[in-house]
Amino acid sequence: MSPKKTKKKRPVKKKVEEIEEEFEDEEEEFEEEASLLSPSTLLHALFRPKVLLALAVVVSGLFFFPKLKQQIPDLSQREEYQIATKDLSLIPAPPHYVPIDIVDQVIKRGPLPEQVSLLDQGLVLKVAEAFEKHPWVQKVVSVRKTNTVEVEVVFRKPAAMVEGKQGLFPVDNEGVLLPPEDFSVSDARRYPVITGIQSAPEGPPGTSWGDLTVTGAAQLAEALGPHWKELEIVSIEAPPRTTAVLSLDDLIYRLITAGGSEIVWGRSPKSQRRGELRVDQKIGKLEKYYRDYGGFDRPHGPYEIDIRHWQEISRRPLRQQSNQRTLMRR
Repeated sequence: MSPKKTKKKRPVKKKVEEIEEEFEDEEEEFEEEASLLSPSTLLHALFRPKVLLALAVVVSGLFFFPKLKQQIPDLSQREEYQIATKDLSLIPAPPHYVPIDIVDQVIKRGPLPEQVSLLDQGLVLKVAEAFEKHPWVQKVVSVRKTNTVEVEVVFRKPAAMVEGKQGLFPVDNEGVLLPPEDFSVSDARRYPVITGIQSAPEGPPGTSWGDLTVTGAAQLAEALGPHWKELEIVSIEAPPRTTAVLSLDDLIYRLITAGGSEIVWGRSPKSQRRGELRVDQKIGKLEKYYRDYGGFDRPHGPYEIDIRHWQEISRRPLRQQSNQRTLMRR
C-alpha cells in the first residue's frame, strides 16, 4: 500500500496577514464614504451647474405657479360644463310610491344650487350628501359624472301604516318613519294597519320610530307581502308595551281579519327564538285554512285562530270580543 499524502498546512502567519489586509481595505472604504459626506464635498456637489439649474427651476416654479394659476381661465364656469340640478338622472327610476318631485325636494333640502359644474371636484360628495338627507332615500349607492350627473339610490319601501292618536303614520320594513304628507287616504288603504302602538315617533321622517314593537310589526307587514289582501287581513295588532319587553322574542303579534277574527301569528319574522315556525310555514297554514273553510270567519266566527303549533291549528269562538272591536273601529 502506498503511504497517505498529508495535506500541507498554511502557515498561521500568512492567515493573520490576510485578515489584516481585509481590515485595512474596509477601513479605507469607510474613510472614502465619510469623505463623501463631508461639508466640503457636499458644497462642491451642490454648486455643480446641473444641480444649480435644477434648483433654479424648482424655485421659479414655486414663485410663478400661483400667478400662472390665476391667469388660467376657470373652465368650470363655462356654459358647456354647467347642468341644471333638476336634470339629475336617478338610477333606477323612482318607484310609484316615491313622490314624483323627489329631485326637487332633494335640491330644496340639500340645499343644492340651481346649476352645478361638472368640473367641480366636490360635486359628487355634495350630491351624495344631499340625497342621503332625504327621508325616502335608504342608501346612496354611487354618484357618477357623465354628460350629466347619475345618482344610483336605494329607496325606502312602505310596509305598513301605524295607527296613532293623530292619524296614520307610514313606516318602512325597519320601522323608519316616512313622510305622512306623501300619502293620500287611498294610498294608506294599500297597506296593512298596525294597531295597539302606544308610543309616538321619536324623530322626523327618515329616522326610526324608536319602538321595537313598531319594528317587529313592520317586519311582519313586509313578510305578509301580497298575502294580506288575498287572506282579507286588515291589521296587525301589536302586544301591549311593557317594561319587561327586551327583544323581538318577547313580542307576540296578532292578525285581524275583515270579519273580526284574530289570528295568533306569534313572533316577528326576524325573531331568533328556537321552535318558532318560519314565515312560509305560517303563511302555508293560513292559506290552507282559508281554502278549507272559505275564510277565517266561517262557519260561525269570528274566531281566535292560533297557527303557532307545528301540526294542528287551534281556534275558539270570539263573538263577544269581536262585536266590541267592530264598534270601536266604526
